[in-house]
Order: sequence, then structure tokens, then C-alpha cells
Amino acid sequence: MRTLALFALVAALILGTGFLQSWNSALIILNMGLVSAIMALGVNLQWGLAGLFNVGVMGFVALGGLAVVLTAVAPVPEAWAAGGWRVLGGLAFALAAIVAAVFAWKRLPRKTRGWAVAAIAVGGFFIYRAILDPAVSAIESVDPAATGFLGGLGLPVLLAWPVGGLLAAGVAWVIGKTALGLRSDYLAIATLGIAEIIIALLKNEDWLTRGVKNVIGLPRPVPYEIDLQNDAGFVETAASIGLDPTTASTIYVKLGYSMLFAVVLVIVLVLAQLALNSPWGRMMRAVRDNEEAAEAMGKDVTARHLQIFILGSALCGIAGAMMTTLDGQLTPSSYQPLRYTFLIWVMVIVGGSGNNLGAVLGGFLIWFLWVQVEPMGQWLMGVITAGMADGSALKAHLLGSVQHMRLLTMGVILLLVLRFAPRGLLPER
Repeated sequence: MRTLALFALVAALILGTGFLQSWNSALIILNMGLVSAIMALGVNLQWGLAGLFNVGVMGFVALGGLAVVLTAVAPVPEAWAAGGWRVLGGLAFALAAIVAAVFAWKRLPRKTRGWAVAAIAVGGFFIYRAILDPAVSAIESVDPAATGFLGGLGLPVLLAWPVGGLLAAGVAWVIGKTALGLRSDYLAIATLGIAEIIIALLKNEDWLTRGVKNVIGLPRPVPYEIDLQNDAGFVETAASIGLDPTTASTIYVKLGYSMLFAVVLVIVLVLAQLALNSPWGRMMRAVRDNEEAAEAMGKDVTARHLQIFILGSALCGIAGAMMTTLDGQLTPSSYQPLRYTFLIWVMVIVGGSGNNLGAVLGGFLIWFLWVQVEPMGQWLMGVITAGMADGSALKAHLLGSVQHMRLLTMGVILLLVLRFAPRGLLPER
């Protein structure tokens, strides 16, 4: 009953937004709530099921956004002709140099392997840059105002969602092989640093993502509003229910995204619940609660941690691809830890760590508050300052502080939940 009551409350809040503000606003909250719930499920797998403290969520979400560009954007033939194949050659050489360094470290005698690896690394770096830099300059000089990058494969955008999960999972495997042996606080530092490296690459490698110039006009899995407004049948249907074509088209498009996102969330939630209640899920909770006892029973703790780290990161990558598809553009500068790491952690903690339904509830509830607190704060401050004289310094200060209401509210909610419901609104059973 508590679970049903809390989800009914969230539904009432979203429906209330539709009745009191607009249905477009309500659907925007719903769509981002669905995406946030999938991100929260990914973090809940890592923390709630395995106790892994990953604060690099932002990086995996950004990789999902990159997957949309690499998968769905049409290739730029001029850029490929100018230097695309040389870029691939440079990357292949870098990979070969890394493999050679690893081989030298494992096979050469102890006295000489350090020098050999250093020589391979230094020499390989300069050769790699000599191949890559001219190719990158040539690519970025191809119509830099409109393209200046290689583009993608031109495939359907829905394929980018699983590709985003695979890309995030691959990077998580590399990170996990090197960082999962660290203590929890060091793991947090490592994942945060790696996430910042990923964002820096997206911002600066224009040949790949256009950097801070952004990739706009991404393909979408639903119709364009202008096409619906030019469809006589759609206009007639909208008029029959009392809506103008512009409003009806925006609502139709957002409902299309809602249905797609809801299907993904249901599939992910069902799989997460099956995993939680399976022998594998019970083993993961045993590892989380007492690693030494699990190791004594013959469980490979490091391998299980790597497994769950990859799965959780893949969910964040899928959610990142969905969000970029919804936005219709990739903006690397918008990936901030406050939004894509801290807020997701608040969702998991408030909803209930270790409970998949709690993570979903936290995703919807915290996102609703994140969006609505500022306009509610604006109204509240207007009421409080209504009797103050115009030009009052206190009135100006209070009205100017509305923009900080989000952060204040998130902090207060987190403190209240940790004080009165430390296991979350829907605790783990």
C-alpha cells in the first residue's frame, strides 16, 4: 500500500501540472522522469546491490549521448575524404602501441622491460600525434560552421540506445579492470576523474563531436511537429478535440517519446527485479554485506563487482542516449556533475537504496521537484515580498535568491530523508 500510495502521489503531481500549468510541461516532466528513473536504476544496481560507490555517472551518460551521434548522424563524405581514414589509422596505431607495451611488460626480462615500455610509449606517442594531428586539422576545416566533423553511420536512431549501453559498458570494463580493486573512497575519486576526462574529450575533439559547437538536428524516432501541422488529417483530428494544431502536435510528439521511454523502463525494471530475486542477486547482496565471508565461500568478489559495474554503467549509457535523442542535440558543455551525478544519487537515496521500485520512485519525485521548485519559489517569494516597498534591498535580495531554491530544496529533502527515513521512502526488503 505504501508503494502504491507513493506512486499515486507522483502521478497526481504530474497530472496536477497538466491541469494547472500545461500538458506540455507535464509531459516534459514525465519524459525526463522516465529517463532519470533508468539512470537511478543503473546507480541502484551498483550501489544498492553491490555497494560500489560510482560518482562518474556523468561520464557514462555522456557516452550514451556520443553514441547517438556516432550511430544516427549521416556521415560527412568531405570530412572522410579529407582525413577520416588517417584518423582511423592513427587510432589503430595507438592501439597497436598499447598492445606492444603490454606484451613487452609481460614477456621481456625484468631488467629491460621498463626501458622497453618507456621507449614504446614515448615513440608511439609522437608517431601517433604525427599521424593524427594533420588529419584532425583537415577534418575540422571542412565547413566548420556546419560540420567540421566525421559524422556517424546514418543508422536509425533507436539503434543508438543499445549502442549507448554497449559503449558505456566497454568503457566501464576498462575502468573496472583498473579501479575496482581500490577502496570505496578511492574508487569514487577515480570514477569522478575518469568522467571528467570523458567530458573533456567530448568538448575538445571537434572532429568527433564538434566540441562546444554542438551537434544539432539529430534524427528522431517520432514525427516532426511541422509535418504534423501540415497533415490535413491530423489538423482535422486536433480540431475535433478542441486543440489547435501547434499544441496538438507538440503533445503528440511528447506522448510518442513517453511511450518509447516507458517501454524501455518497463523492460529494464522487469530484468532488474528478476536479477534482484535470483540466486545471482542474493549472491551480490551477500558480497555487498560481507566481502570476506563471500570470498571464504569461494565467490570471486572482484569479478562480480566488475559484472555489476558494467551492467549499471550500461543502463546509464542507454539513458544518456535516450536523453540526447529527446533533446535533439549533443551539447558536451551541459554535462555537469550536479545534474548527472549528484541528482541521480539523491534519487537513489531518497527512493530507497537496494529497492528497484524505490529508485524509480526517486527518479520521478526528485526530477519533479527539481523542475517545479524554482517556479514555486518564485511564487512564494512574490507572496512574501508583496507588502514590501519597491526598491527595498531585502525584497531585491529575496527575489534574486529564487534561483538557489533548487539546491536548497534538494539539500533539505536529503537531510529530512536521512533523518527520518534513512533507508529511503521504499526501503529494501
